[in-house]
Amino acid sequence: MTSLTFERHCDEIVSQTERLTAHVRGADLTAPVVTCPGWNLGQLLRHVGGDHRWAEEIVRTRATGPVPDDLANDLGAYTDEDAAVLVPWLTEGAERLSAALRAAGPDALAWNPSADRSAPVAFWARRMTYETVVHRADAALAAGARFDLDGELAVEAVEEWLEYSVFPEAFEPRPDLPDLLGPGRMLHFDATDAGEWVVDLTGERPAWRTGADGAAATARGPVTDLLLYFYKRPAPAVETKGDTALLDLWRTRAGFWLEAPEA
Repeated sequence: MTSLTFERHCDEIVSQTERLTAHVRGADLTAPVVTCPGWNLGQLLRHVGGDHRWAEEIVRTRATGPVPDDLANDLGAYTDEDAAVLVPWLTEGAERLSAALRAAGPDALAWNPSADRSAPVAFWARRMTYETVVHRADAALAAGARFDLDGELAVEAVEEWLEYSVFPEAFEPRPDLPDLLGPGRMLHFDATDAGEWVVDLTGERPAWRTGADGAAATARGPVTDLLLYFYKRPAPAVETKGDTALLDLWRTRAGFWLEAPEA
């Protein structure tokens, strides 16, 4: 299992944001973002900057409960952005979040959506790194730019997703979705350039581990493409076989709070 340092995450929040802005330099900010239906490119950038400011407030104030996230998700007023204003605003937000995290330190406590009470703010350093990474992929696709990602980051982002896939919200019965757990339900994810993981859905709750076992379904491809596949982004290099409906159901359930909300 990969675990990058808190300092690396603080660095990456800024560097991934800088790479995101490079993707959209000269692009039409009114272009639609097909991977975030209802948003254009300017709204996507406004969402990322809003997320950074939302997390910065949580960390800076050591929030003990939810903080309103309207700045990240109430995007109806941001349909015609000016890049000369938006890009500096976006990079400033990333720098402010990184600075707030460093000032707090990884072990300071604050609320996060995965905990019933305060938890170490190291959570936010990692989460905002990969929030930025995935939306950088969205921006690159919308702008016609090339997206790539350091292998260590891609592996940790995959394992972050796998961690979320065992949260109760990701597997407890829901009236609008089929049951996820059941006999013979084993998933195999083979990152051809990084390693393999198994998700066991046969018990009372999901479990995941590194390795390869017999599985009802397999997804195979380079680790960055596998990460994009998890997030339901275009990943043409990923091959699937077996019970692909189970794979799709798992991706829907495991992404219970990671997917971009509709504008």
